[in-house]
Amino acid sequence: MHMAAKRRSLITGPGVWIGPEIQHDESWIYRLDAAAVEEIDAALAHAKRFGASIPFAADAFPLPRFAAELGNVLEEIENGRGFMLLRGIPRERYTDEECELLYWGLGVRLGNPVSQNARGHRLGHVRDEGRVIADPTVRAYQTRQRMDFHTDLLPVDVLGLFCLRTAKAGGASKVVSALTVHNVLREERPDLLEALYGTFYLDWRGEEPEGEQPWFTIPMFSARDGKVTARICSLAYYESAARFGEQYRPTAIQREALETVQDIANRSELMLSMAFQEGDIQLINNHTTLHAREAYEDCDEPERQRHLLRMWIAVPDERRRPLADALAGRYRWVREGGIPAKAAEATP
Repeated sequence: MHMAAKRRSLITGPGVWIGPEIQHDESWIYRLDAAAVEEIDAALAHAKRFGASIPFAADAFPLPRFAAELGNVLEEIENGRGFMLLRGIPRERYTDEECELLYWGLGVRLGNPVSQNARGHRLGHVRDEGRVIADPTVRAYQTRQRMDFHTDLLPVDVLGLFCLRTAKAGGASKVVSALTVHNVLREERPDLLEALYGTFYLDWRGEEPEGEQPWFTIPMFSARDGKVTARICSLAYYESAARFGEQYRPTAIQREALETVQDIANRSELMLSMAFQEGDIQLINNHTTLHAREAYEDCDEPERQRHLLRMWIAVPDERRRPLADALAGRYRWVREGGIPAKAAEATP
């Protein structure tokens, strides 16, 4: 029935993993030892003493030994499994503002943190802004609703989340290998896999730079130098593109392919679940890993509500995954510093 489709190659390597096989394998958790915490503490004191404010350069946050460890973490994200969780930062020791400085000081060692939205945030805030995904001007991270498996809006290389505060209940982070999903599609539905290599229309959801169309086109899977990259977004981003014209609505096979990706990614035998602890830093490869989030319930007091700090990090060319020409137009925005701030929306 589905044999007419081109046969894509089976993907192999450490980026093709199965969640339950490593769920209880601690190799994806990097536990900071006392020496690392001491070094981060000293770097924070140094940054504060010199009045460093975000965005500051890496040398304002000196990490004589730990910088090399962060280089090893980046290697695992780029060429290994594609994700890591750093655990052991003593969150209770620091104010929210100190956590921001500390997180920026670590993130800037991995690459260049770029703007994530039209507000120009290079250090973003993931929290419930009382909004809903059904609103086409809202991005999913501004809500407390469940989020589909997705990559983030721009093809930035590394996504980083720092957990300032956990939710009252729920909000677990889920990750799955997009390369494993690709292999499952190759086996079960090669016709849908082929459809995912075609062109899809997506909604910028109000974040388009000046002079750009409010929608953009991109393939969901593409390859360069034998390396496959995924650009799967939450379903709402495809559906709301139709507000600009019916021709931008996903076709029947595209919609089936997108829904099948979600079905496969949500299989308990494939995905891995992470419950954040305060002070955790999750780092994932935005080209090879899909992430999702459970819905969550918050405390009533604003100062106790779930709050993550987010970075979109552009990795130096010699370290990052090669991307297909079809993604070059999108990666240009990453190179130029992310989503340009719009004057009306820019906030500190």
